[in-house]
Amino acid sequence: MTIIDRFEGEYAVLETDSGMKTVPRDMLPDGACEGDVLEVTDGAYTINKKAAEKRRREIREKLRKLQHNKEN
Repeated sequence: MTIIDRFEGEYAVLETDSGMKTVPRDMLPDGACEGDVLEVTDGAYTINKKAAEKRRREIREKLRKLQHNKEN
C-alpha cells in the first residue's frame, strides 16, 4: 500500500510497504491530498478512493475510541 504522508514544496513524501519515498508532486494525479491511498501501475499513480475512504473511516473510529477512553 502506498499512502501520501505529506507534501514538501514540489515533492510528495509517500509511505510505502518498503519505507518512505519522495517523488515529484507532479507525478501524482490532480487533486491528490495527504492520506490518499495510491496504486502504482507501470510507474503511474492513481488514487484508490475506496481504500482511502475506508482508511479515513478507520482512523476516525480509532480517534473516537481514544477520546471516549480519555473522558472516562
